Amino acid sequence: MSDILDVWLLGEKVGVLGQERGRMRFSYEEECTSKPEHMALSVSMPVQEKHYGDDITRAFFSGLLPDDLVRHRLAKLLGVSEKNSFGLLEAVGGECAGAITILPAGQELAQENADDVIALDEEGVFDMLATLRRRPLMAGENNVRLSLAGAQDKVAVRTGVKGEILLMRGGAPTTHIIKPLITGAHDIVDSVHNELFCLKLAAAVDLPTVQTLIGYAREEPYLLVKRYDRTRKNDQILRSHQEDFCQALSVPPEHKYENEGGPTIEHSVGVLQTYSIRPAQDRMVFMRLAIFNFLIGNADAHGKNFSLLYEGGKPFLAPAYDLFSTAIYPNLASKMAMKIGGKYNPDHVFLRHWMKLVPDTALAQKALKKEIEALCSNVLEKALEIKSELERNDVNSEIYNQIIAVIKKRYDQIQM
Repeated sequence: MSDILDVWLLGEKVGVLGQERGRMRFSYEEECTSKPEHMALSVSMPVQEKHYGDDITRAFFSGLLPDDLVRHRLAKLLGVSEKNSFGLLEAVGGECAGAITILPAGQELAQENADDVIALDEEGVFDMLATLRRRPLMAGENNVRLSLAGAQDKVAVRTGVKGEILLMRGGAPTTHIIKPLITGAHDIVDSVHNELFCLKLAAAVDLPTVQTLIGYAREEPYLLVKRYDRTRKNDQILRSHQEDFCQALSVPPEHKYENEGGPTIEHSVGVLQTYSIRPAQDRMVFMRLAIFNFLIGNADAHGKNFSLLYEGGKPFLAPAYDLFSTAIYPNLASKMAMKIGGKYNPDHVFLRHWMKLVPDTALAQKALKKEIEALCSNVLEKALEIKSELERNDVNSEIYNQIIAVIKKRYDQIQM
């Protein structure tokens, strides 16, 4: 195992990630530090000559890895300690979220070739989903080197011109993320249908949201989510940089929940106010997302589920992703990831608690109340339409009615 890794951003080597006695450090290349306007890896890590120490370095780079049980399984598979972020990134850092690629020291960025592409038919996709349950992120399988944050099994793929699924090797860029059904002891029924419904509902009420559709392999459903940090240009796949709010605030991923020291709603609004190129617009969108997550019963809207997306080196709020109604599953915690007006328990949140999130002025209070009323009504109306649309297309699930019941309950509650 090496103690030095090269860090590439948008196809340029920008720095060196090192580890000594378990402590990580990051240094920008001299070519970067000589250009004050050079794009940084993170708003928490501006370009500078001095190296960044363990706290800031670990918070950012650990955020590129999966969370919780997936990280534990990945570490066990690779024979690396789950706390060894450096070792895990050495193994799977070829294709990360955003425009970052992590390679062994001295290794050049590989040019993509035909051998990097494995075309999968329906049977191949089914086998990949089965492998994914044994090998998180497909690590060690067919030279696949990719890393995705999050607590759920998933794999990044590319889609072909005819929509076929392509597994990419050696860190080649991908275009979509496949999320299979969640299995295990929590009785999370129809997770694919749940997220599909919530993402379609968000788009229907004009929230900027990732594009998604449902696919099947041997009748097993999976979610195919278009990556917002990848674009196609002719025959090329181009990376765009991004970072989540935990990375932007130097919060380690294991502290992503507010009660563990993670970002609050106020911190999140502050990130947008300080760094976004369109702060007023993004603050409003974020508040609408907070209201939406409350309405659908998503208690897992933590700091890693909101991100900054970069365009021309300038950040703004990324489209919404990982929208999921946790409230319909009795075995999942109901405690919200971020407090609303001082309350973690959604049953204790009323209109007056939302008012605490904006300045105590008549104008601000009136604007938020108007936004809540309009969004609540629209979400309920569109939820019924989305249910009908999915059922017309034979994408059926009992959970649609359960999510709508949560929305109706929260709709009444938020007016009080």
